[in-house]
Amino acid sequence: MDKYIDILENLLSLRDEYEWLDFKENWFSKDEIGEYISAISNGAALCGKENGFIVWGINDSTKKVIGTNINFDKDIDHEPYKHYLARNLKPSIAFEVIEINYHNERVVMLIIPAAKSVKTKYKDSEYIRIGSSKEKLSKFPEWEIKLNNILINGFPTIVNTPAPDYAQELTFEKLFIYYGAKGVILRNDTFEKTLKLKTKDGLYNVMAYILSDQNNIPLRVSIFSGKDKSAPLFSVKEFGNNCILYSMEKVLEYGDAINIIQADERNRISDRKDVPLFNYDAFREAILNAFIHNKWLTLNAPAICIFTDRIEILSHGGLAIDQDEKGFYSGASLPVNEILASIFLQLRISERSGRGVPKIVSCYGKDSIKIEKNRVTVTIPFNKISVNNFEMAPDKVSDKVSFKMNKSQKSIMSLIRDNPNITINQIMIHTGLSEPGVKKNLKLLKDKGYIERIGANKNGYWKVVK
Repeated sequence: MDKYIDILENLLSLRDEYEWLDFKENWFSKDEIGEYISAISNGAALCGKENGFIVWGINDSTKKVIGTNINFDKDIDHEPYKHYLARNLKPSIAFEVIEINYHNERVVMLIIPAAKSVKTKYKDSEYIRIGSSKEKLSKFPEWEIKLNNILINGFPTIVNTPAPDYAQELTFEKLFIYYGAKGVILRNDTFEKTLKLKTKDGLYNVMAYILSDQNNIPLRVSIFSGKDKSAPLFSVKEFGNNCILYSMEKVLEYGDAINIIQADERNRISDRKDVPLFNYDAFREAILNAFIHNKWLTLNAPAICIFTDRIEILSHGGLAIDQDEKGFYSGASLPVNEILASIFLQLRISERSGRGVPKIVSCYGKDSIKIEKNRVTVTIPFNKISVNNFEMAPDKVSDKVSFKMNKSQKSIMSLIRDNPNITINQIMIHTGLSEPGVKKNLKLLKDKGYIERIGANKNGYWKVVK
């Protein structure tokens, strides 16, 4: 019974209504319940769920447990009600009726298998849930087409869904360079099969498109000069239209660049305290999760907004099919894009330990992650140093900051000390940075007087000044 209590609590934790879930108080209607079973079964298939649920004894608006006296064993037309329902469902589906004593209240949960191969009917009609309403499927031909396609071909993923027609002539030069910089060799004759870049019909799939040189999906970092989107848009940084591995690296490098180190002079006794604007490790985990779990099927990249008090990182599509919120927060992560997640693991960009979300939660609390039906938003707040109880304005913070090298810059300095003749390509291989990232950090170190270039770009060398 503990298993069903866990299921119930996960359902109660959900913040939205779904095509595969409905809460009822004490409502009963002999045939309409059968229609709801058809709708929930078809809705579960549409959403890629193994099961859908109808739960009695719950207030629909507040999710408060109030109890119910509904009885699926009562006599209906000289047979138990659940037998009556089963006889009128086509094809026969093995739904379960589970009674739970939850906080001294009786709750009844109907576990309904998703439609398989064919749509689930009740008395020769097929139903679907649209929002919170149950409707005949025939009234919504676009949903009927989508459901038929899923029942025939399976739930769409970036692996089994072909890229658009305009994206079938693809090259992967940047992907090969990225793998090489990570010390992993791709073979020309096998990489498409190894990375599962084609559908069973031999077409390039969506994953191939987002990893290709021809990826034309924009990825923008929008910077607002206020605390919400009603404030003026200060600037927009473009990081997309590229193999997503490079786009992701550019976003991470940009986050590293804006994470200024503040000199905390408050209550100073001896050494001052250096305080970063935000926790970069939490930011990095949020970006990695956004790229790995984004619903790339829609050809939309994650969205990143920077306000004067925080960064918001939004990934499209919500949680993975079988992921519940409890498991998500605990680190039992189920990837939305399984093959893409395995590529990140192979390249040692991410790990399978599931520390990402717990890391964010440990830094900023559970409320820093907002889970909605079609999106997940992570908020990284800024830790600005205040002087005399007044927060410094963003354009004044830099005046109070002493320059401090980040990890990438320290690594570049070490490489130059060991080899003054080192090239940009060699720095890329050692650090994992992109070419623009290396050049930007070299320029910053040069402008700050840490290094200087002796001689021409081609035949010169680097000199460490301090």
